[in-house]
Amino acid sequence: MRRPRLAVGVVSAGRVGSVLGAALARAGHSVVAAAGISADSVRRAEELLPGVPLLPPDEVVRRADLVILALPDDALAGTVKGLVATDSLSAGKILVHTSGAHGVDVLRPAAERDVLCLALHPAMTFTGRAEDLERLSTACVGVTAPDDEQQAASVGSALAVEMGAEPIVIPEAARPLYHAALTHGANHLMTLVADCLELLRGADIDNADRLMAPLLSAALDNALRRGDRALTGPVARGDAGTVDTHLRVLGEHAPEVLPSYATLARRTATRAARSGLLRADAVADIDAALDGWR
Repeated sequence: MRRPRLAVGVVSAGRVGSVLGAALARAGHSVVAAAGISADSVRRAEELLPGVPLLPPDEVVRRADLVILALPDDALAGTVKGLVATDSLSAGKILVHTSGAHGVDVLRPAAERDVLCLALHPAMTFTGRAEDLERLSTACVGVTAPDDEQQAASVGSALAVEMGAEPIVIPEAARPLYHAALTHGANHLMTLVADCLELLRGADIDNADRLMAPLLSAALDNALRRGDRALTGPVARGDAGTVDTHLRVLGEHAPEVLPSYATLARRTATRAARSGLLRADAVADIDAALDGWR
């Protein structure tokens, strides 16, 4: 039996909201309205949600069966309270937010109005362009529903599948640690890579991105498949002299990078020792080298 299609409202038509709205439209739902004021939001709506009217948030919510709140983390609570205060949310609607940092507790004022509440966090970065729709097919969506509402969890998983992604259930209590892990991996990886490219370019080495790409791709693949057993490099081998040289040249040429190198080197030594790759005496040698550059 074919599931009834939903009238979808998107608040707002930013990078995430516009793409998820387009994904739901592709799945057969009808995007009936979106909120967006900035020039970028208007452009994205024209490209990804053609023909969809841009309206104030309360009007978007009134027209929709399924409301997507694709808002900054700190704006969620106030927006939900505002929508409740204007009686925009009524019993039977589905309210979804896309924040990784929050679970469903932030939607409590709506839940008290018998609105079905969900947190759906796509674990991917968004450009706000059409290619994101294809990237959804390789992504996971963190699904959080109220602990005692199996129906809500099923609806959340079904929506993730319809958007082309794989649903992963994230308990409410685990949400902050879940988001910290994803942020530590994705955002800090970008910072780490950017620092490495900057070091190479500062040394007048051409094609730094081409040089790094195969190495980084292989390292990521090995880490995901083999974990700590994939560790390589001077720290994992216990080459304290090489680590000391790295610390010296970074101190001379990129002192702003030195603290992160030292912190990650120490963490790498700990993981290498725990996995049996690094002897205790070698750990002591690495620690001594790192201590010398505090």
